Amino acid sequence: MKIKQVTSLLVLASVMSILFSCGVDVEKVKVEDENDKTLYAMGVMLGSNLQRLELNDKELNALFKGLKHASTGKQPEVEMAMYQPKIQDLFRDRMQKVVEVEKKKGDEFMAKFLKEEGAKKTASGLAYKPIKEGTGKAPKEEETVEVHYHGTLTDGTVFDSSVERNKTISFPLNRVIKGWTEGLQLMKEGGKYRFVIPADLAYGEAGAPPKIPGGATLVFDVELFKVTKGEAAPTAPAVKAKKK
Repeated sequence: MKIKQVTSLLVLASVMSILFSCGVDVEKVKVEDENDKTLYAMGVMLGSNLQRLELNDKELNALFKGLKHASTGKQPEVEMAMYQPKIQDLFRDRMQKVVEVEKKKGDEFMAKFLKEEGAKKTASGLAYKPIKEGTGKAPKEEETVEVHYHGTLTDGTVFDSSVERNKTISFPLNRVIKGWTEGLQLMKEGGKYRFVIPADLAYGEAGAPPKIPGGATLVFDVELFKVTKGEAAPTAPAVKAKKK
């Protein structure tokens, strides 16, 4: 994890952590005006990031103590120059554990999926199963597609869905994750497929926090409506390509 990412998480976490360290019963806090709602939204964002570390009560208490000492001007109980690099090590180690767990779950899900009737796997590792075969045009990598999609983690948690928004989306096929670029070229207009996309064809070990953990295998139900040529269209939020 990059230093900037670690620093951002710690700065954000400090606000929420100081509240807890002061003994505030958060369930009794009333969220009333726009300022309250803005800060509440910040808290939701903080919690989503901290959740990835899976801190236990003892670890949270140590974090809170350090935050309280720093915010009140007390002398740190540890040599900061020595422990600053260890902060990065902790984040890296915790994130790697998440990756290993997600990859194991993904492998198990993939193996089970491939036992289903009609399920196949490509040389790249992409698994797919036709729900309904189309009869129209098959897209090429440089073309634009209009689709409905429903994306979940292997445990069924929905991270994004144009179906739930009740609005199709169009995007260039060469500007999304590898699993989509490859998978939709197997389809024809009017078809609907289920794709099981391993992490290396999706968001890799970095994931797409907070909704998609590092190492996560993704499951998509995709319905292809139309294939067109022309100008670039908006990229689907759940399946946009990783920045290089």
